[in-house]
Amino acid sequence: MFSKILIANRGEIALRILRACREMGIKTVAVHSTADADAMHVRLADEAVCIGPPSARDSYLNVAAILSAATITGAEAIHPGYGFLSENASFAETVEEHGLAFIGPTGEHIRMMGDKITAKTTMRALGVPLVPGSDGGLASLAEAREVAERVGYPVLIKAAAGGGGRGMKVAHTADEIEEAWSVARTEARAAFGNDEVYLEKYLDRPRHIELQILADAHGSVVHLGERDCSLQRRHQKLLEEAGSPALTAEERDAIGRTTTEALSKMGYRNAGTLEFLYQDGQFCFIEMNTRLQVEHPVTEMVCGVDLVREQIRIAAGEKLGYTQSDIKISGHAIECRINAENPETFVPSPGTVTVFHAPGGLGVRMDSAIYAGYRIPPYYDSMIAKLIVHAPTRAEAIARMQRALDECVVEGVQTVIPLHRKILADAQFQKGDYTIHWLEKFVAAQTAKN
Repeated sequence: MFSKILIANRGEIALRILRACREMGIKTVAVHSTADADAMHVRLADEAVCIGPPSARDSYLNVAAILSAATITGAEAIHPGYGFLSENASFAETVEEHGLAFIGPTGEHIRMMGDKITAKTTMRALGVPLVPGSDGGLASLAEAREVAERVGYPVLIKAAAGGGGRGMKVAHTADEIEEAWSVARTEARAAFGNDEVYLEKYLDRPRHIELQILADAHGSVVHLGERDCSLQRRHQKLLEEAGSPALTAEERDAIGRTTTEALSKMGYRNAGTLEFLYQDGQFCFIEMNTRLQVEHPVTEMVCGVDLVREQIRIAAGEKLGYTQSDIKISGHAIECRINAENPETFVPSPGTVTVFHAPGGLGVRMDSAIYAGYRIPPYYDSMIAKLIVHAPTRAEAIARMQRALDECVVEGVQTVIPLHRKILADAQFQKGDYTIHWLEKFVAAQTAKN
C-alpha cells in the first residue's frame, strides 16, 4: 500500500480523497493555485505545494508542476479526482513513466473511451447496446443527411471529443441538418480542437442512467448499481438518485451483467461509469467516464462501499476481495449539487461565504470544502458542495432531503438551494416521472411565473 499520495485537484473532491487517505493511514500532499492558498484541503493535508497562479491552465493543468510536487514530496501515487487531468491519457501515462502510480485506469483505456466514436465502436463489438446512428465520424454533410434519413428525424449531431453539452446540436427536420452540422463542428473545434462529429437518433423522452463499476488488475469486475442523472440543465447534472425510480431489479441486473462482461473483456482497471439513455425499457450506451464521478456518494450510500478507498486499493495492486453477489443495494439516496449561482439565471456568484451551516442528522452527508470566511474564487467550477441523503425508501429520502435543505445555510453568495427546494416539492418529481428534458421545462415554467 502507498505511504503518501498527491491529490491533483481542489475543492470538495480533494477533501474527499484526503479523508479516505487519512482513514487508510496514508499521508497526503495537496497542490494548489495561489487562489486556493486558504482552501480546506490545503489546510488539512500533511503537506502542500503551490503549483501556480489562479488560472487552471497554469496550475491544476500544469503537468510539470504537479509531477515536480510529487517528486519533491516523495509521493508514490497521484489521485486526479474528477475534471482537470482526470481523463487525460497522456497525463496518466506520464505519471507512470515517472515511476508513480496513477490512481485510475490505464492511459490506453482513458484514450479509448475519451473519443466518443472509438468508445461506441468498442462497446458495439463487446455487445453493449447503442443509440442508432452513424458507425463513426461523419465525413461530410451529405453523409450526415444519409444517416439521418436512415435512422429518422429528429437526430443529434455530437462532437467526437465532446463533453458537458458542447458540440451538440439537434436537427428536428431535414431542413435543419445543415445548420446543426455546421454549428456542432464549429463548437467542437473551438472547445476541443477537433471538429469531428457523429450522428445518433435523438430520443424524445429518455432518462440518463449510469452504472458504476469497479475492476481490479486481477480480472474481477463488479457493478454497484445505477444512478439516475436525468435532472440536467444544458447537459449539466443538478440532482442525482440511486437507484433510478424507473428501473426494476431485473433491468438493473441485466444491464449490469452486460456491462461487467464487456469491461472484463476489455481488461479495464479501477473505477469507471458507463452512461446510457434509457427509454421504453431499452438501454443505449452513450459514453464512459474513466474516473470518479461527482455523484459517486449516492452509490456509496446505497452500497456501503467507499469508492475512493477502492480506487486506491486497486491502484496498489490489491484484489477487490468481493464478488457481485456480495454487493447489496439498500434503500435510496439523493444528491443535490449546491452551486454558487443565481437560482433563476444561473449566473455564477463567487465571493466570500459569511455564514455556513451544514445540515446533519441520520442519513445526511455534506461533502464540501467551504467554511465561514472562505472566499469562493471566480476561476473554477461553481459547485461548492454536495448534499446527500439516504433513507429506506425514495419517499423518505425526499422528505429527508427537504429537511436537510431547510437546515443548510450558505450566506454571502447566492446558491441554487431555492431551486432544489422547488424540485423536491414538485408532484411530478415525487412520482419519479421525469426525463432528461424535464428540468429545462421546469426551470422555464418557474421563470415564467416570476
